[in-house]
Amino acid sequence: MKITPNIIRYEFIGTEAKILESKHQGCVGISGKVVDETRNTLVILHNGERKRIIKNLAIFHFNLPDGMVVRIDGKLLVGRAEDRVKKRIRRLW
Repeated sequence: MKITPNIIRYEFIGTEAKILESKHQGCVGISGKVVDETRNTLVILHNGERKRIIKNLAIFHFNLPDGMVVRIDGKLLVGRAEDRVKKRIRRLW
């Protein structure tokens, strides 16, 4: 998979995720499978517990099915998954 700005349109439920940075220090280091997504949160299954992470406050690493690891700022993911598909993406480069 080629990394493009369109990566934020990807469906993240079922992928492995890890929180690299967060304004809430208790969330840093949480990793596991994404089991649910709402407009403002991701729910990650971490050691058998569901952890709800606020997207706007965190930076995530996602392990995509093809083996690629992608770092994404959660601010880019805010919004419902079905609405992100329609969202226009401004190129930063």
